[in-house]
Amino acid sequence: MKLIQLISCAALSAGLLGCGQSSGPNISTVTTPVQPASGQVPNATAAHPIGLVMKTLTNPFFIEMEKGARRAEKEFGITLTVKTAAQETSIEQQIQLVNDLVAAKVAAIIIAPGDSVSLIPALKKAADAGIKIVNIDNRLDPDALKQAGLSALPFVGVDNEAGAYKAGQFLAAQASAPTQAAILEGIRSADNARQRMEGAKRALIDNKQVKLVASETANWKIDEAYNVSKVLFTKHPDVKLLFAANDMMAIGASRYLQESGKVNVRVVGFDALSEALTEIKAGRLAATVDQQAAEQGYQGVLLALRLLKGEPVAPITMIETRLITAAELK
Repeated sequence: MKLIQLISCAALSAGLLGCGQSSGPNISTVTTPVQPASGQVPNATAAHPIGLVMKTLTNPFFIEMEKGARRAEKEFGITLTVKTAAQETSIEQQIQLVNDLVAAKVAAIIIAPGDSVSLIPALKKAADAGIKIVNIDNRLDPDALKQAGLSALPFVGVDNEAGAYKAGQFLAAQASAPTQAAILEGIRSADNARQRMEGAKRALIDNKQVKLVASETANWKIDEAYNVSKVLFTKHPDVKLLFAANDMMAIGASRYLQESGKVNVRVVGFDALSEALTEIKAGRLAATVDQQAAEQGYQGVLLALRLLKGEPVAPITMIETRLITAAELK
C-alpha cells in the first residue's frame, strides 16, 4: 500500500470529515472567529450557494479546512458546495472546478489555489460574472492579479515565511558543530511553498555551524518525499537536519529515514496534522507548525458573506501560527 493511502486511512480512522509574509495596509490578525454583522446574506442560498475549491482531500490539512468552512455553513445558515482536485498538483482540474462553479452560478468562490498564477484567468471569468472571490491558504500572485484586473481579492492565510523561520530556528538551535541541512520544498510555483523555503533557509543559515547542502521539491506529496529523500540522503549521507514544507512530506521523509536506519536526523514539518503530532510524540519528528487550517476555512466563508453583503473587508487576514514540539504535547 502506498504511503498516501496509509495517511488517508489514518485520517479517516481518526474521525476527520472529508478526506508569506504579506505586505499592505489593513492587515487583520485573527485568533478567534469574528461574527458577521446581523442581517440576511443575499444570494447565499441553496439556489446560489458559496463554492469552496481546495487542492485535494488526500492531505488531512484540507479535511480540516473543510471542517472549518462547514462550521461556518451551519452557523450562518448558508449552502456550501465543496470541490476538490485529485492531487495538489492537479492545477488543470482546479481550473475546471472554478469553471463548473461559474456555470452553476454560485454567489461566491473561496479558493485555496494549487498554483499562484495559473488559476487567475478562470477567476477573472468568475469575477466578470459577478461572483465574489476569496483567496485562502496559498496567496495568488499580486502582480498577476493586477495585470488581470483582479487586484483587490481578499486573502486569508498565515505568514508562511515567519512560521517556517520559527521551525528552522528550532531545527538549527542545537547545532554547535558543523552540521549539514536540507529542505523539502512544496510546489515551486506556489507562493506558500516559496515563502516556507525562504523562511527555513534563512533560519538554518543564520546558524554559522549549519550548511544547507540541498533543497529539493517533493510537491507536497508523502510518496514523493519518501523517494526524494532516498536520493537526497544517498547523495548527502551526512545531512542531520531536514525541514519539510508540509507534514505529508515530513512523514514521507521520516518513513524513509526509519526504514534506512538513519534515526539521528531531526525532521521538522508544517501543518500540525494529527499524524504529525503522533510522530512528534513518538520522537520521529522534532516539530511542526500549526497554521489553523479549520480557521482558514471558517474565515474564508466569513469574508465571502461580508462581500456578498457589500461590507468592507481587510485585504489580508492573517491567522496566527505556532510551533509545536514534544514539550507542548506532554
